[in-house]
Amino acid sequence: MSEPAAPPETAASRPESTRTGPGRLLVAVYGLFALSASARAGVQIATKFGHAPVAYLLSAFAAVVYILATITLGVGSPTARRIAVLSCSVEFAGVLAVGTWSLIDPATFPDATVWSGYGSGYGFVPLVLPVFGLLWLRHWARRAGTQRTTVLPAGDTGKATETPH
Repeated sequence: MSEPAAPPETAASRPESTRTGPGRLLVAVYGLFALSASARAGVQIATKFGHAPVAYLLSAFAAVVYILATITLGVGSPTARRIAVLSCSVEFAGVLAVGTWSLIDPATFPDATVWSGYGSGYGFVPLVLPVFGLLWLRHWARRAGTQRTTVLPAGDTGKATETPH
């Protein structure tokens, strides 16, 4: 009796997700920021919204961006990667815009947001995190563009065999 046929394998076996290797750390850090920004915004909005509404709403927006980035980087499909590029780009633009705004007009930010002062309250991680995210996504885009996956017939391992002469 013969063995059951194995499903087709890919010649270039590679992980199909951005959540592998260094991507795991990136997803974990984004998850941590999603949790901390959500908690911070929730408490600020619930307890003292009138004190600094712009700052608190920007913290809530940052939380949504971090949640979206966490999910899309974790999923890692081609569509999710495109959404992750968008969320990391929005995050980077937000950090730069809010960081500059908070320095130019500190009265609007009597309480800090995740992005105020370019993320100084969080060790400037909000400033560098989207850069790392975009670099990781660029790595994946290049990898997907240069590697082709070939479906091999069942039982073919893709290894070359020598034939005696």
